[in-house]
Amino acid sequence: MGERRHPGKRGEIKIARHRVDWSGGRVVGLRLRRYRSSLEGGRYRFSRRISFASARSFDRVKFVVTAGPTREPIDPVRFISNRSSGKMGYAIAKAALELDHQVILISGPVGLAAPAGAELIRVITSDEMDDAVQEAVRDCDVLVMCAAVSDYKPARIAEQKLKKGDEKFSLDLVPARDILKSLPLSRNFFVVGFAAETKELEAHARAKLATKNCDMIVANDLSDPKIGIESDENAVTIFSRNGETEKISRTSKNIIAQQLVKIIRANAKKVLTKNF
Repeated sequence: MGERRHPGKRGEIKIARHRVDWSGGRVVGLRLRRYRSSLEGGRYRFSRRISFASARSFDRVKFVVTAGPTREPIDPVRFISNRSSGKMGYAIAKAALELDHQVILISGPVGLAAPAGAELIRVITSDEMDDAVQEAVRDCDVLVMCAAVSDYKPARIAEQKLKKGDEKFSLDLVPARDILKSLPLSRNFFVVGFAAETKELEAHARAKLATKNCDMIVANDLSDPKIGIESDENAVTIFSRNGETEKISRTSKNIIAQQLVKIIRANAKKVLTKNF
């Protein structure tokens, strides 16, 4: 009679092989490969082969970049919007792609061509922008909220074009969705907000850094009409949650974008890897 093989004497039981890749990366790349077991001296001894993939690589970062304005419809032909050209956001997307990062570009209505290689998502309203962002950040490393999202929207949208009359016209406005505030407090991606201010730049930027739960704020002063909105040039001050401040003097938005992408990547790496 042949020897009866004890299931624990010799053999290999393949339990699981599963790669968990959390782009937020508290635990990255857990692979449960196999359990080997042997029966020695009446006791089972299990040697587990569990390998961990390295923490997320920051050589190639997945960016979600928002750009341009949003439009909040009043009626079928009129809307509330702002002067954002989208140039800064598009420049950031382009700079990230040039460094071989992955980019999802969520854009409001602008007259710009998306940089080659970007995954472009077109939106119009603040609600559409919010929906697109909430979906995209499920799998990203960095969110750059460069878009000039409307703060208010009409409480009601007229189904027909409003006609001009002799009486005064008033429009009831309600707050639009606050995309930054709606992001989860416990998250696995780095958040960069933008602040365009006409006065008290540092005070407003630092307040936004705290109240919007951002990791970094990029602020620009609107008091100089030659730079910023609709211009090809800008000058920015970067405020980080750790208290550090860095200035980029007046130059083209393309050059600012190149510097920003490097700064963002370096800071994201510090923040996101220290929790491993």
